[in-house]
Amino acid sequence: MNPADVLRILLLATIVVLAILALAYLRHRRLDWKTGLAWVLLALLVPVLGPILVISLRPTRPACRLTHPPSCRRFSQCIV
Repeated sequence: MNPADVLRILLLATIVVLAILALAYLRHRRLDWKTGLAWVLLALLVPVLGPILVISLRPTRPACRLTHPPSCRRFSQCIV
């Protein structure tokens, strides 16, 4: 196998893994459908920079805010 082919395969694998990580990250965020669609499109259509931006910019708050008192931090008692 040609070294250039190996590098292409590694680059493609990196892009796929980054996209999967970004989509997994977005799955745990509370977004309305328009905002969620925009972030998903950014993660999928911009090959390397898109997933990095999705994870680093933190589109919205997570499902359970950690600003509540410790007794309320369990997911069953989380007030959103």
